[in-house]
Amino acid sequence: MAESTKSAKLTIDGTDYDLPIYSPTAGPDVIDIRKLYGQAGVFTYDPGFTSTASCDSTITYIDGGKGELLHRGFPIDQLAEKSHYLEVCYLLLYGELPTAEQLEDFENRVTMHTMLHEQMHFLFRGYRRDAHPMAIMVGVVGALSAFYHDSTDVTDPWQREVATIRLIAKMPTIASMAYKYTLGQPFVYPRNELDYASNFLRMCFAVPAEDYEVNPILSRAMDRIFTLHADHEQNASTSTVRLASSSGANPFACVAAGIACLWGPAHGGANQACLEMLREIGSVDRIPEFIARAKDKNDDFRLMGFGHRVYKNFDPRAKVMKESADEVLDLLGIEDNPVLQVAKELERQALADPYFAEKKLFPNVDFYSGIILEAMGFPTSMFTPIFALSRTVGWISQWKEMIADPQLKIGRPRQLYQGETLRDYVEMEKR
Repeated sequence: MAESTKSAKLTIDGTDYDLPIYSPTAGPDVIDIRKLYGQAGVFTYDPGFTSTASCDSTITYIDGGKGELLHRGFPIDQLAEKSHYLEVCYLLLYGELPTAEQLEDFENRVTMHTMLHEQMHFLFRGYRRDAHPMAIMVGVVGALSAFYHDSTDVTDPWQREVATIRLIAKMPTIASMAYKYTLGQPFVYPRNELDYASNFLRMCFAVPAEDYEVNPILSRAMDRIFTLHADHEQNASTSTVRLASSSGANPFACVAAGIACLWGPAHGGANQACLEMLREIGSVDRIPEFIARAKDKNDDFRLMGFGHRVYKNFDPRAKVMKESADEVLDLLGIEDNPVLQVAKELERQALADPYFAEKKLFPNVDFYSGIILEAMGFPTSMFTPIFALSRTVGWISQWKEMIADPQLKIGRPRQLYQGETLRDYVEMEKR
């Protein structure tokens, strides 16, 4: 951490306390309160940690006001346009864009680890046939530590590296097997000659009786979905992974904790909620009714997939995702899919309405990714597993950074206690 050049003065009951202020390379200054409890006997209060920096990091930076998302300094739109998912994985993990030789080596290592231990198939068969794919993923990813003992020692840099490659490589296989299991179809094994996104699509849609030829437009769209969801700074699931990691838990358990957090509808379910809203609208002629409801302050309905909690201007990921959505819909068509017809017309009407422009309620990445996944044939139950697959590299990058941090301490948030004070036990006959 850089040296503090400024300080803040906090006065409590007439006593002054000087708190160091650190300046980041980008973003607001941070007041260091680590010694405040020891010096003044008080905690700070910040529900949701929305004004608290829990760590220092060099991986991802977001400026919601500007609509900016940077991975190691590179804008997300440039990465999505010019790069691909595994190259972005390398960037997030190691800090720089790879050379051709480094990328080839990294891709080969990932490709060689895509298969699952054969005995893990029994885990899948232990679930009910109607189990949610996310429930399966939480369990199976956590169980990786029972099969890969040689990469669970977080104090060993080599084991951390092996676990990193294994998680990135095996997550598409796990997600596709969870999908196949819910369909009652046989698992499809990965193919080493296919790229990362194409391999995933084939494992999801091929069957033993008929192979699946991956269209390059669909593969590119899927790769962009992976890329645009790769990391998003200290969000809820990433913070969950970091908190679990602070105890020294193995990487598979920590990522399983992140998947469980992502499963929450307020976090990873946004594109699913968007598709459910489109189905609720039902037909193009009902769009004006729902737009009017969204503009009515007395109606709690809101358009899902428009605006973003972090980005107050526009979602920088949405522009690239819109391009992919247009390409996919041009390829597959929307004539027989009323949900996609509603999506396209809703986008057109909302963008033409001054109300949404003034409120900066533009379609976000979840709106377009949901459209793409629907067009490809994925059920909404698979949207969040695909998000988890994409975000795995972000979780691991943050995990690796935290494990190597000399300031690492086990996470221990404090509380504002509002319960009863000390009182004596009352015997049963006196209550």
